[in-house]
Amino acid sequence: MQVVLSGASLFPVIGAVGKFITLATVMAPLIGLILGPYLGTVAVSMGGLIGWIITQAGPFSFLSFVPSAAAALFSGLLYNRRWKASVLLYSAMFLTLSFYPSIGPAWLLPSYLWFQLAGLIVLVSPLRSRANEFLHKPSSFLELSLGVAIISFTAALFGQIVGSVMFEIFYGPTIQFWKVLVWQPTAFVYPIERTLITLIATVIGAPLIRALRNYGFEIGGAKNATLQGKH
Repeated sequence: MQVVLSGASLFPVIGAVGKFITLATVMAPLIGLILGPYLGTVAVSMGGLIGWIITQAGPFSFLSFVPSAAAALFSGLLYNRRWKASVLLYSAMFLTLSFYPSIGPAWLLPSYLWFQLAGLIVLVSPLRSRANEFLHKPSSFLELSLGVAIISFTAALFGQIVGSVMFEIFYGPTIQFWKVLVWQPTAFVYPIERTLITLIATVIGAPLIRALRNYGFEIGGAKNATLQGKH
């Protein structure tokens, strides 16, 4: 599925001419949520790598799958209540991005970090525990949708942070380039991108998870997850 979705472009990657965010980016948090952190990460990584071989599309060559794989890992960890590991990962990558030597946004444009900081606040707030409650216990469709939205939101932002760190590593020419051509124009654009990803993931994910559960599928990559009754 990831291979097919890797070729479905949604909107362009800001700062990387001719590169696009694909439907695979939207599905990555859902795959991690449904399959769990490890199987989900493997599935997204393999699909993304094969998709790159076929399409040659992506801002980081054959490593373009890494941000999506990171999002899948993150959503899987959150669903499995590994919130301490999630906070540690998010904080470490956030600090790496922010204070990357010379060109990090903390040095050049601190306001760039506002939405990523909002994601960290959500991650350590009661919203995260409520999301888990909605996803693990019997809940209304609205509550299920909110749970998917909260996890998808933080996972999508984590993927964006990982992608931004990779962007710093891959495309780091001059300070002026980063301040004027990257951080300033994207400070209020990437929040729109991540919000759209969250909305699309929620619209797809909530009914998908409900349907899978109706067929007995155990969400989250739990051990021995099966389609119950299909023996």
